[in-house]
Amino acid sequence: MEAPPTDTQDTIDSADPEEIPTDPPPRGRDRWRRVRPEWVLATLASLLVSVALTWPTLRHPASTIPGDLGDPTLQAWQVAWSGHALLNSPLDLWHSNTFYPERYTYAYSDTLLGYAPAGMLGTGFEAAVIRYNVLYVLLHALACLGAYALARQLGANRWGGAVAGVAWAFAPWRLAHSGHLNILSSGGIALSLAMLARGHGWSLRHGYRPERRRPGWAFAGWLVAAWQVSLGFGIGLPLVYFLLAAVLVAAGCYGWSWWRRRERPPFGRRLLLADLAGGAVFGAVTLLLGLVFLRVVDLNPQAQRTLDWTKMFSPPLMGFLTAPGDSWLWGERHAAAREQLSWPPEMALLPGMTLIGLAAAGLIVSAYPLRRRVALGAGVLGTVLLGLGATLGGDGDPGYLTLSTHLPGWDALRTPGRMMHWTSLLLALLAAGLVTALAESPGRRPTDRRWTRLLMPLLLLVPLALVVVEGVNTTPHPEVPRPPAALRAAPDPILVLPAGGVGDLTYMLWTTDGFPRVTNGLAGFEPVSQAQTKAAVASFPDPGSVAYLRGIGVRSVVAVPSRAAGTPWEGIEARPVDGLGITREDLDGTLVYHL
Repeated sequence: MEAPPTDTQDTIDSADPEEIPTDPPPRGRDRWRRVRPEWVLATLASLLVSVALTWPTLRHPASTIPGDLGDPTLQAWQVAWSGHALLNSPLDLWHSNTFYPERYTYAYSDTLLGYAPAGMLGTGFEAAVIRYNVLYVLLHALACLGAYALARQLGANRWGGAVAGVAWAFAPWRLAHSGHLNILSSGGIALSLAMLARGHGWSLRHGYRPERRRPGWAFAGWLVAAWQVSLGFGIGLPLVYFLLAAVLVAAGCYGWSWWRRRERPPFGRRLLLADLAGGAVFGAVTLLLGLVFLRVVDLNPQAQRTLDWTKMFSPPLMGFLTAPGDSWLWGERHAAAREQLSWPPEMALLPGMTLIGLAAAGLIVSAYPLRRRVALGAGVLGTVLLGLGATLGGDGDPGYLTLSTHLPGWDALRTPGRMMHWTSLLLALLAAGLVTALAESPGRRPTDRRWTRLLMPLLLLVPLALVVVEGVNTTPHPEVPRPPAALRAAPDPILVLPAGGVGDLTYMLWTTDGFPRVTNGLAGFEPVSQAQTKAAVASFPDPGSVAYLRGIGVRSVVAVPSRAAGTPWEGIEARPVDGLGITREDLDGTLVYHL
């Protein structure tokens, strides 16, 4: 007969796996059996909570899109273009079908190139919209799973990991960026850090343990970091500098330990090779993408960002306690505070009231050693100060603007508030340390009663439930206008009218049906040729505009009269074409001019 479990055994069952003395790591099937349940459940839970907290994104995935009809339509096109180009003409990847006749147009903004494999699935407009909505849900799931993995690797138990994952992936401030897929796609940050920490046998709770080194995990961490950078420099560049700083600090600590102890600390040739190989891939991806963006600036000097942009988007301190309007819990309650912000979409930066409270308590009670709690707290303070941008000390120097002046590429990061990625991640780790300490406190003494240990999971549901509630959204999901059949029928290159403004982003998405070349497009700057085209065709159709379009190679003009109200092309359907040497046909209310 099997003996009943003792209090000591109960304690071991509830403890963090890294605290338990074990035999050598299991191999093969035994290892899979031990690891599989937690990570399968964590993945499934991340997916389920992401579907729920992004709802109704998947209610009508083929016809609606979260946020608005601005940047989401652009990014749906970006993902579709990368997949289309790599499948059909890889050498033309950077020279997209928009902004004709310009070159390197795919790099006019963060490219989301890392999503190219998804872009290879399906073709056409409807597939592009569905793909975007699915990615929108999956990126939240990856952020949740990544933060869970990071917290677990650094010493938190499952409860702490769950709170960290949900609190980071669904922090209220993210709701202001429902239309910015490139900003929300931060899961690779936490996941790469978790892999690198695991590969190097390091955790907040136990420090460096050479016996837990895993070179394969370290190499995989560098690859995930490279993938994260490929999604865009908007949040990828701070990761680049963080990893560079981490390497320098780690090397310095290693050298100091060697000098102090007069013997070389264990590291290992395989781990060194994994770091060198993975770092080389990471560096190559960063450098190659950086060269492409530099080429864009060379061709378009007006694309260079000035520090005036950074000053304009720098939030006040109250912004860190203000939620965006799409927050179900705090949106209306913080309406008055948002009115005091000059640009709420980039200044409503609340990481979550629950998260702030848990992190503050985590500085006092935690599973982590005191000195590492202090380091996390210092990191929170430092990233908040950077996030203030130019409002820190009146000019942001020293601070965010100092980095903009001295770090290559940092001047292009015009929105200091996006440092909240790092602030909220550090807060989530502090919260995970607190929850872990609370979860492990019962059962450590023989006098603890079993009912105390059974009640604790119910109590731990409270912080988890609170961070879930703070992540509930009221994000609008507008219906995406479908492309007119005339656009597919018109020979390219094409000019779509009315041109300019946010409408051009919708046209870019429309071109996913076949990817015809169009002069239209919208980015953070305007190419000279596009400005000239809009000026030349303001009176289209007339002799001057027709001659200009023929001169740059445009073969047809597609005009959508229903979208022309208030533009120079209002009433275009009544303008005559006699004597211009062109023909016009009406296809279901859309006009096609053949030049």
